[in-house]
Amino acid sequence: MTPSDYEYLRKFLKERSGLDLSADKQYLVESRLLPLARKSSLPGISELVARMRGGAEALTSEVVEAMTTNETFFFRDKIPFDHLREAVLPAMLQARAARRSLRIWCAASSTGQEPYSIAMCLKEAGSLLAGWRTEIVATDLSQAVLEKSKAGIFSQFEVQRGLPIQLLVKYFTQNGELWQINAELRGMVQHRQLNLLQDFSHLGTFDIIFCRNVLIYFDQNTKANIFERMSRMMEPDGVLALGAAETVVGITNTFKPYPERRGLYRPNVAPVIRVGASTMVPQTLRAVASAL
Repeated sequence: MTPSDYEYLRKFLKERSGLDLSADKQYLVESRLLPLARKSSLPGISELVARMRGGAEALTSEVVEAMTTNETFFFRDKIPFDHLREAVLPAMLQARAARRSLRIWCAASSTGQEPYSIAMCLKEAGSLLAGWRTEIVATDLSQAVLEKSKAGIFSQFEVQRGLPIQLLVKYFTQNGELWQINAELRGMVQHRQLNLLQDFSHLGTFDIIFCRNVLIYFDQNTKANIFERMSRMMEPDGVLALGAAETVVGITNTFKPYPERRGLYRPNVAPVIRVGASTMVPQTLRAVASAL
């Protein structure tokens, strides 16, 4: 791969997926794209780039998928799911007792381990969620990983990574060396292809957003833009869960840390101040006060 090829790929991936590759990541590109080149009967990456420059759209889509498909496993990092069970769900159950509905967005959901981990947390809540309408929306840039997630079929290796044996027995059916999550849990998850760089307001408003281990690949401006747009799609008391190596600190003021729960954040909504029968945000109150 020539320096020109690498620069073309860096620019292409930034524009199409938000992936921000530094100058020293050529080895990563080679490890991901050489198998794709061989699969396409091309001798190397330079020839693959030449095909891309020629407008081979199907090939360019495969390049994006090869570069953005990341590792995932059930209950990854454990702590966010402990927070969900111990703090977030109890608070949501109390705050939404009247409407009895809960919407969760799992962004960059990959092959499904994360949204199905969330689904299992909800099912384990048992009677507390009886009669509630719960919805999990799983999105990813890659259609291929979404199809795998929809099927809910995992290898022995995949179910052994992070999935407690009691949940495996309870929610999965074995077929040879493969395990399929049951139809009820599959039915709890909606799958939609989505590029986080593009408008996602059509997804609606959410109570909880899991956006973990994807923003680390974006530059600061792209992260800030995504955070700002996500904040507009959340309830004022909503919760955003990020990956262990991710934070909003120093990037955006649209979210603030969730008290004593590492990795969780809340929309940074301006406090509401009541004056008599009126409700005004601080800047409105200052304007009124200055006019008196």
